[in-house]
Amino acid sequence: MAAPNYHARIILDRILQGGDPEQTLTRFRPRSPEEAPLPPRVPGGNDFSQAALDERRKLLASQGISLSQLSGQGPEIAPDELQGNIENYVGMARVPVGVIGPLRINGTAASGDFYVPLATTEGALVASYQRGAYVTSLAGGAVVCCLTESVARAPCFAFANLSEVGRFIAATLPRYEQLQEVVSGTSRFCRLLDLKINITGKEVYVIFEFTTGDAAGQNMVTIATEALCSDILAHSPVQPAHWYLDGNLSGDKKATMQSFTYARGKKVVAEAIIPAKLVRRFLRAEPADLVRYWQVSFMGGTQSGSIGSQGHFANALAGLFLACGQDAACVAEAAVGTTRMDLTDAGELYVSVSLPGLIVGTVGGGTRFPTARECLEMIGCYGTGQSRKFAEICCATVLAGEISIVAAMAAGDFGRAHAAYGRKRQ
Repeated sequence: MAAPNYHARIILDRILQGGDPEQTLTRFRPRSPEEAPLPPRVPGGNDFSQAALDERRKLLASQGISLSQLSGQGPEIAPDELQGNIENYVGMARVPVGVIGPLRINGTAASGDFYVPLATTEGALVASYQRGAYVTSLAGGAVVCCLTESVARAPCFAFANLSEVGRFIAATLPRYEQLQEVVSGTSRFCRLLDLKINITGKEVYVIFEFTTGDAAGQNMVTIATEALCSDILAHSPVQPAHWYLDGNLSGDKKATMQSFTYARGKKVVAEAIIPAKLVRRFLRAEPADLVRYWQVSFMGGTQSGSIGSQGHFANALAGLFLACGQDAACVAEAAVGTTRMDLTDAGELYVSVSLPGLIVGTVGGGTRFPTARECLEMIGCYGTGQSRKFAEICCATVLAGEISIVAAMAAGDFGRAHAAYGRKRQ
């Protein structure tokens, strides 16, 4: 079987980066603009003129960011390139993409200042994330860590009685190493991480956990699980009356307590400390005002039955997923998480977010489409070896959005902001 406490050991290694525990703080040290100057802020945030659009594109070009596809100047994608992504193809849905930044990130995989693309049709959203990103960057940036990752699939086998379930499990568990070889035969990147058993009378759910390299991995683990089930049944002394490739216990594309408690996809955390003077200047409130509203919001979320409690994780993730070629349906599970706010002893605002189920990838799926590739390249996340970096950028963007929306609620600006930016001006 897999070594015990796998996730705990991976988390420890990623926080410490293989170093001395006493040096952990230096690895996540925020970098103030005085120490490391910020690149230019995205200009003309609320200016809808052609001149402002040209200025924004000019700024990004000066940072080495290509926008040929996003600006409509690149070639159309050939229909035969879409095989494996869509059926009955007729055309592309165009969603406007805005950019926020710079967003300073001090992470284990993402480190630097980023201009982050968000695809949305919701007015005021990009402006809100821009505000949160800017104040976070002025405070030295978000500290972020992708703690661990795994993708689950949970086939179900239905037997005649509990005795048959026992015989089935007894034959399956000792074959873990052989099952690992079966998985390796289905993909160069997919690996079996763990195998868990859940019994409900005469049904047994076998929860397989996989790592999937830099792919989001849903298709990869489906194919691997099919091969595993065939191999398990070929070696089982007893056959089920029925079996199903997924018994709906994996949490795929659903908000579940299982994903919230453990990890599905990548588990990422981010934090920032915002000095009181920045809160007053850019958020028009006191740190205590934000903490007080967060407390009210947390209690409201608890009473509503929310899994976790947060403001609007889905806004950032939907915007990033659409822009960067992710599976948009996975926002259902990825947007589960928690926001935490507190006052430091010095009266500063402490903010953290936790995303336990962030399903993202930088290879495969829709990432290879022209605009998605351009958006991923904008943040240096296209291709192999970049998925953890992308996950940390997603989490830092979520953090920026939480700071801004809580501030808007605490200061009484939320309604006015949507009236100003969320309506078409006549």
